[in-house]
This record gives sequence, structure tokens and C-alpha cells, in this order.
Amino acid sequence: MDFETVIGLEVHAQLLTETKIFCSCSTKFGGAPNSHTCPVCLGMPGVLPVLNRKVVEYAIKMALATNCRINKSCSYARKNYFYPDLPKGYQISQYAYPLAEHGYVLLDVDGEQKKIGLTRIHMEEDAGKLMHDEHNPVSYVDLNRTGVPLIEIVSEPDMRTPAEASDYLKRLHEILVYLEICDGNMEEGSFRCDANVSIRPKGQKEFGTRTELKNMNSFRNVQRALEYEIKRQQYIVEHGGAIVQETRLWDDAQGVTNSMRSKEEAHDYRYFPDPDLVPVIVDDEWVEKIRRELPELPLVKRERFVNDYQIPAYDAGVLTADKALAHYYEEVVRLCLSPKAASNWVMGDVLKFLNEEKRDIRNCPITAVALAEMIKLIEDGTISGKMAKEIVEDMYKTGKAPQDVIAEKGMVQITDEGALGAVIQKIIDASPNQIKDYRGGKDKLFGFFVGQVMKATQGKANPQLVNELLKKMLAG
Repeated sequence: MDFETVIGLEVHAQLLTETKIFCSCSTKFGGAPNSHTCPVCLGMPGVLPVLNRKVVEYAIKMALATNCRINKSCSYARKNYFYPDLPKGYQISQYAYPLAEHGYVLLDVDGEQKKIGLTRIHMEEDAGKLMHDEHNPVSYVDLNRTGVPLIEIVSEPDMRTPAEASDYLKRLHEILVYLEICDGNMEEGSFRCDANVSIRPKGQKEFGTRTELKNMNSFRNVQRALEYEIKRQQYIVEHGGAIVQETRLWDDAQGVTNSMRSKEEAHDYRYFPDPDLVPVIVDDEWVEKIRRELPELPLVKRERFVNDYQIPAYDAGVLTADKALAHYYEEVVRLCLSPKAASNWVMGDVLKFLNEEKRDIRNCPITAVALAEMIKLIEDGTISGKMAKEIVEDMYKTGKAPQDVIAEKGMVQITDEGALGAVIQKIIDASPNQIKDYRGGKDKLFGFFVGQVMKATQGKANPQLVNELLKKMLAG
């Protein structure tokens, strides 16, 4: 039987505010357990939440960037469930009246654009964190994260492959980081995802029974977990079984999903309006003010790079995947006026060095100014491309300007025709047999003479000039 996969993602993004959503406690990661807490986020009797305005502004930014309809009024609800990391016994979230709805994100799928719908974007508070002791049958509760502001971005079930889901997740991540409203750190939990996945026979309109996948902390693990779960569901159906609606955890070490609990429905949480928080009124003036503050978004920047710099779409995709990298590239181009050369060096050597050391472009030892200067030295013939490979590595290790590295290593390219002609003449005089064979029709020996010249000049000869002079002098 041929099956079609149906995937929807629920993404939680922690907002980059300094304080929590309903109190003034710090949102900083890594504090001592329970040190960033107060009576409000601990759920003490008699306390009242006060909404952080910055949270709403950041959520509106994401709604605008993903083409959502922003509701004029939204309100908070209590999502009731009991768990040790939830001190109030409920989570303040949004349910019936979310901030934004009916948006979309565009993906490139097989060379065509595909629209992935967004059901809603709503604001909510995070829960705490349980830490389990491997040596004792106890768990510890750290409530520092309780009350940290989140937006939840709920997609429509529009994705059909794990690769599409991974691409969609990367696109959301890009937008959030470009907007500077989320740091996107998956390891620290500030960008995390739950996936709903089901299968159905091809051609069937009704959805199959879905399972929810949790505990996926990287783009790769999201794709791996979905691939495993699809195969698991297909095996069950093909062997006459039925899929159970449940929540399953991804085990990265084993590469499998394991049953966690039955999947809750909305009515299980007994949502009701939060009586301590008034509705949030979002007027047109506020929305337009935020719209004017939006930066150039990744997709628009990508298209501009292709059009303005005449670089391939692939290059533009790599260079705009990170806002700081895109800025670095544009600065190099502004200084050297060679977009494709800049693209090659940034995507090649610079990113290779950074990836090897897991460093960010913001901490790159090679400044945009230095890289642009090196590119200009190649283009004016001062150094060859081969020399530049060695020079750029030294620049990365030392942080020095290309001129300093060249001076220290004596790597200036030989471009003097007289000096190169003398070197070539010596090689011709010392190679009578090769000269005879070359002039007798063995054209491949040209490479031998090029190699001899480069060897004699320690690689400093201008390759183009070497070729020109050799052709003239070998012709007799």
C-alpha cells in the first residue's frame, strides 16, 4: 500500500526579553536553580501577573514576518494540568483568542515554492524544568524557567516529508533570529519543536490517527524522528494493527520513539479565561509602528543577493542563512567590488575555518576589511590564488592583515616579464629532449614546463603570465 505522510509542527520560541512575561524576574539562562524566581512566577497565593509589553511587541513582529492576520483583541487563558514543574497548577497561555492567525511560510520544494500554512501564533509562559538523579530515585525542580515568555507557532498539517518539516523549521529559525526576538539556541531550549505525524493511504482525504513527537533538540533529530515514526506507523498498518493516538519521546541514542503517555485533547486541559489578565488590544497604529521597524527578512535578502550581486541562488541561500554572515559578506563586497570572489572566499575558506572551531562569524579573526584587501591583491596580480590559500589561513590564525602576512613570508607574486623570461629560458636550455618532443606534437608536455617554472619560482610566478611567455618561447 502506498501511504502519504501528514506532518504539522508546534514550535516554541523563547523571546529575548530581559524579564519574564508576567513578572520582573530575569530570563537569563544558567542561573543557580530557583534563583530567578519570585512569588508571581512561583504561584504564591494572592499575587497578580502583570503583562510584559515587550513580549506582545516581539510576538507581533513574528506575526508580521509570517504573513499572519493580527487580531484586534486577544486574551489569556488558563491551561490546567498538574505536573511538578508547574507551580500554579496551570499555565497562562492563549486559546480561543490568540494574537495572530492564518499566516504562512514559503519553502522551496523541488524548485517550486510551497506555502506552509500557520494556524496561529500565541503567547504563553514556560514551565519549569525537572532534573532527574541517576543515582537516586528522586527528581529536582528548577523553576528559573517558569514564566519565561514564549510564542507558540502552530502550523497547518501541510508538510508531506521529514525533509519539508526540517526545512520549515529552519525557515522559522532564520526569521526569529533575523528579527532578533529569539536566539534560536536549541540546546538551551529557547527554540524547540513538537511534531504531529500521521499516515493515510494515497488519495484518502481523511487524516489518519496522529502521534505527537517530543524531545527533539536539533534539526537533524527532527528529521530522524519523523523518518522513524513514519516507518513505525506504516509497519503497524501493513500488519493489520491500528495507530494509537499518543505522545512519544524521541530517543536519540537508540534512534527510536517510545510511548510516553496518551495524547491530551484541548478539553483535557479545561481552558478558561484568566480572570487576572485583561484582554490585549492591538490597534493599527501599534502594528504599523512595529511593521516599520522590521529588518529585511531572509527570503527578501536572498532574492536581492541573487539580483544585485549576480551570484547563484545556492550561494545566496548559504550567505543569508545567518544575518551576521550576510552583513559580513556585504561589507566585503562593498570594499572589494567583486561579489562572486567574495562569495567564494566567505563560503569556502572562512566558513570552513569557523566550522572547524565551531566559531561564529561575529568572532571571525579575519575582518571584512582584511578579506576584501586580500581579494584585491589577487585581482591586481600581487598574489596568486594559490598563494592566497596559504595567506588566508595565516590571517585566520593570527588576525593579521594580508599585507603583513605577505611581507613576512615574502610571497609577492613575480610579474616581471624579464625576470620570468630568464627563468623560462634556463628551463628550456636544461630540457632539450622535452623541447624536441613538445615541438614534435606532444602538447601535454606544456604542463611539465609550467610546473618547472612554478617550482623554480617557489610558486610565486604569475600563472597567467607564465602561460603567455611559455607559449611564445616554446614556439621557437
